[in-house]
Amino acid sequence: MTSPRILVVDDEADLRELLEITLIKMGLDIDSAATLEAARDYLAKTEYALVLTDMRLPDGLGIELVQEVTAQYKNTPIAVITAFGSADNAVIALKAGAFDYLSKPVGLEQLRVMVRSALRISQGVASDKANQKAIAPTALRLMGQSDAMQALRAQIARLARSMAPVAISGESGSGKELAARDIHAQSARNDKPFVAVNCGAIPEALMEAEFFGYRKGAFTGAADDRDGFFQAANGGTLLLDEVADLPLAMQVKLLRAIQERCVRKVGATVEEPVDVRIISATHQNLHDCVGKGTFRQDLYYRLNVIELHLPPLRERLDDIGLLAQAILVRLGSGEQAALSPAALAALCSYSFPGNVRELENILERALAFANDGLIEVTDLALKASPPLNTAPVLTPAAVSQPMPDQAEREISTPPVPTSDIPQSLPDHLDEVEREIIRRALAKTRFNRTQAAELLGISFRQLRYRMQRLDINAPE
Repeated sequence: MTSPRILVVDDEADLRELLEITLIKMGLDIDSAATLEAARDYLAKTEYALVLTDMRLPDGLGIELVQEVTAQYKNTPIAVITAFGSADNAVIALKAGAFDYLSKPVGLEQLRVMVRSALRISQGVASDKANQKAIAPTALRLMGQSDAMQALRAQIARLARSMAPVAISGESGSGKELAARDIHAQSARNDKPFVAVNCGAIPEALMEAEFFGYRKGAFTGAADDRDGFFQAANGGTLLLDEVADLPLAMQVKLLRAIQERCVRKVGATVEEPVDVRIISATHQNLHDCVGKGTFRQDLYYRLNVIELHLPPLRERLDDIGLLAQAILVRLGSGEQAALSPAALAALCSYSFPGNVRELENILERALAFANDGLIEVTDLALKASPPLNTAPVLTPAAVSQPMPDQAEREISTPPVPTSDIPQSLPDHLDEVEREIIRRALAKTRFNRTQAAELLGISFRQLRYRMQRLDINAPE
C-alpha cells in the first residue's frame, strides 16, 4: 500500500525543509515546489492527498492555487499558510474553498493535527469511490424541497469538506442544531463524536471545568479526573449553541483554546492538544453584540469565518406539507394521522414566529384534539398573526409628513395589542429591511447601483446592509 503523497508549495527553503521533515516522519511522501508554475506541473501529473501552500509566492498568490485546486481537483483538500496576524487572508482562502489554514510561525503539532484531518477526507473520498455511494439525502436532518432549502443543503455539503469554523445564524426554532449535525454527518469526522453545548445553560462558576475538564482534587467535589466538552469532541465536532450567552471571562479562555488548539484542565499544569471542528450558533446578531461590548471582537472573527444563515419557516412555506407529514409520522406512534386540506392551507398562511419548533408544538397539540387522526382548522388553534408579506413600507412622502404633537398621539393612537408586538424587535426590523432591499433589487434586476439610488442610500451603505442581512445575488 503506497503512502499518501502531499504537495508543499513555499518559496522559503528553510520552512519548506521543516515541513518536509515533519511530514516524512509521519510516514508520508512529499513533493515540493517553490512557485505556482512548478505546483501546477506537479498537480497535472500526480494525485495528492493534500496540498499545502504559502499565500505569497514569487509568481503569484496562493489564493490562485486554492481556486484552481477547488475547481479542477475537487477531491484534493488544500490548506494555506498565512503570515502572522493575517486573519483576513485566511478568511479569504477559507471562503474560496481552502480546507484549513496555519499561521506563521507554523506550530508542528497543529500541522500534524491538520494533516491527519485532511487525510481522513482523502481516505473518505477514496472509500466513496470504491463503494460508489455517498451519504443518502434521506440521512440528512434538514427537510424541505424549496429553493431556499436546496441552496442551504448545497452550502452545507461544501462546508462539510472544510475545517473552517462556521457560525450558524437564524431565528429560534429554525433548525440551527440540525444544520450543524448535517455538516458533521457529511464530513470526514462523521465517525467521531458530535457534542452540542448550550452555552446559556451552564452556570458561570462551572464553565471552565465543563469545557476543559478538571483534575482530581482541583476543587471541592472533584473526586476523579474528568474530561470536558473539548476532550469529549476530540476528533469530531463541537457545537457552541447560543454562543452569545457566554460571559466575557469565558470568551477569553475559549479564544485561546481555539487559537492554540490546546486546552488545560482545571488543576493541571500542562496543556493537551485537541482536534475539534468548531461550529457556533445563535439567534442573536453577533455583530451587534460586539458593538454593545457583550461579545469579544477577536472571538467573533475566529468563530465567524464562514456564516451559514437558516431561512425562517415563513420564507419556505412550500416545505410545510412535507414537514408536517414527517412530524405527524413521528408523533402518531404508528397511527395514521393527516391534515385536512383546509388545515394545511391555514398552516401555509400562518407566519410561524417560532418556526419549525412551533409547527411541531401546534401539530402535537392538534393531534390530541383530532377525531380519528384527521386534523381540522379548529384543532390547530392558531394564534392571530399579521398576514404574510404585508409589512408596511415607509415611502419618502410618508416619512416627510409632520408628526402630531404628544397630546394628539396619545388621543388618536389606539393601544397596540400585545399579540402584535414582535418577540424580538431587532429581528423584526431586520426582516422588514431585508424585504424592502429585496424588492428594490428585484425591481432593478439586481443592479445594486440603481437599487441604492431607489432606496436613497449610497452604494457602500447598500453593500454593507446586504452583507449584514445575508442577501446574495441569485445564482
